[in-house]
Parts: sequence; C-alpha cells; structure tokens
Amino acid sequence: MPAPRSPEIRDTYDERLNRILEAATSLIASEGYGNASMRAVARVAGVSLAGLYHYFDSKEKMLFLIQFRTFSSLLARLRENLHGVADPVEQLRVLVRTHVAHFAHDMAALNVCSHELDSLREDAYDEVFRVRHEYYDLARGIVDRILERHGGGRNFDGHIAVMSLFGTLNWLYRWYDPKQGRSVGTVANQITEQFLTGILGRAPAARPEPAAGG
Repeated sequence: MPAPRSPEIRDTYDERLNRILEAATSLIASEGYGNASMRAVARVAGVSLAGLYHYFDSKEKMLFLIQFRTFSSLLARLRENLHGVADPVEQLRVLVRTHVAHFAHDMAALNVCSHELDSLREDAYDEVFRVRHEYYDLARGIVDRILERHGGGRNFDGHIAVMSLFGTLNWLYRWYDPKQGRSVGTVANQITEQFLTGILGRAPAARPEPAAGG
C-alpha cells in the first residue's frame, strides 16, 4: 500500500485535487478498486476524510476522473504528435511511441485503466468508453491504411490487429520499468517492428531522421 503523504497547508485547489487523484490511482492499482476505501485514499493523500468528500462524494467519481483524464490526455498528446505525419507506417510508430512514453511515467494509471473500466456505471462508463473509442478509431484508421498500402492482399481483420496491439501496450505495467535499462524508444521500436512484421510479413524500413537544421 502506498505510504501516506504529509499534508501541504498551502496547496491550491488543483494541486490538492491532483494529489488526491495520484493517491487514489496508486491505491487502486495496488489494492484493487473494491479494496480502496475513501478513508484509505484520504490517508495516503494526506487530507482529511471530510476534505476528500469536498472533492468527491463517491469513490466512483474518483475512478471516473482518473480514467477520463488519462485517456483524454493520451488522445490529445497523440493527435499533437501525429500533426504533419502522413505516412501510416510512421503514424503507427508515433502511436506506439506516444503510448509507451505516456504510461512510462504513470504505470499505475495504465493498470487502473486496463482493469477498472467495468467498475464504472451508466453515464460515467459511457463517457470514458467514448474517449477510449476515439483512441481506438484513430488507431484502427492507421492500421487499416497500413494494410491497404502494404498488406499485399492479406485479408487481415483490422479490429483483431488493433486489439492485439492494445493487448501488448496495455500489459506494459506488468513488466516494463523504464528505470531498469530499456529506454522508451527501444521498447516502442521493438513493439512496432514486431507488430508490422506480424501483419505484413516484414516491417517497412523506418524513415531516417532529418538532419539537424534540415
């Protein structure tokens, strides 16, 4: 279980909100949503239980915001990184690198998002599912264009291909520690090459990086 943090009297509203969400994410990742009580979140975040209820009147609303913010920020980051990239193979490289880099700094969030979608109900579930589906649609479009351009007539199902890729990416929290020698770039490049080889029979060569000042 994460260690409690000392309360910071001069926290702004947003700083304290972020601290609560960080504590909740870590606690849910380690203990599971069912075992992560509001009292435990308050203790780890270093706030009173009454203070916690000032921000959230239920544990589900915390879980919703963790997942919604995580996927919204990932989607925005990916769209920004894809700006100006036209080739679908290069787009795939950007997608995988963005996903790995995004969660390398917050594996607890990846854990929670991978396991706790079904803990949300009704509107909260629908809103998170909508953002996640936008991410899926973007990835599916990239993979479909790769198959059309480089597939050589292979009759692969794009949905199966994308879900297989997500299965690899969303399992990172189980084994990948960016502090243990393998860089984000190394992991992202190998995942990309393995995926491309799997759907195409070979991986198209990566385009060289532009020369400095070019």
